Amino acid sequence: MTAPARAIGRWLDGNGAAVSRRREQIAPSPARRRSDRLADFAGRAVVVALFTLFVVAILMDFSRTGRLTGLLLVTGEALVVILTLFRRSAAWIDRSWRARLLTALSLAGPPLMRPAPSAGLLPDAATAAFSAIGLSIVIAGKLSLGRSFGLMPANRGVVSGGLYRLVRHPIYAGYLLTHVGFLAAHATVWNLSLMAAADLALLVRAIQEERTLALDPSYVAYQRRVRWRVLPGVF
Repeated sequence: MTAPARAIGRWLDGNGAAVSRRREQIAPSPARRRSDRLADFAGRAVVVALFTLFVVAILMDFSRTGRLTGLLLVTGEALVVILTLFRRSAAWIDRSWRARLLTALSLAGPPLMRPAPSAGLLPDAATAAFSAIGLSIVIAGKLSLGRSFGLMPANRGVVSGGLYRLVRHPIYAGYLLTHVGFLAAHATVWNLSLMAAADLALLVRAIQEERTLALDPSYVAYQRRVRWRVLPGVF
């Protein structure tokens, strides 16, 4: 593990309440379950609302400019909405404030981005091709997960086939590629700032998720077989 990853791990450990928090994850109280249902409903509503605004902005840009890159990002985000609405119930869920914050930051970035009024850093054909590669990875990863996909760090079943034989979070790798493609096509300070914050939260979220999944011995065995989280040789 690299030094930055170790530092992030120490931050995620918090104030020593990890054991009690994990017990609550496994056997939440009735009040906590009711609170989780309300939070889950609110989370789904926010995701749908942000995605709707994003789709409107991208479609308006496409009708005006004919640029395809934004439509590819919309397709990837549409999968997030669909799988969020129909995801499987989790055995264990990380309900900590850190997990909620990281999830919110990583999700809010893409739908808050907006098309740039001017031409991108590269031709649209090049950025669209780059985004298409990332989208293909996202689709393949989400098809492998199926209803095991979720927003909050949770155990909805350990998946180790397909792209998950290469890295432990292939969907996140695909996100990063589509985000880079979109930024190259719509290079603004606003978009760059959003993506820097969202993608950093995404990588830290990967570590947070694995702390929940590591409660399952089968996931610990999977970690031993697949070394890298998102980018082979890097992270």
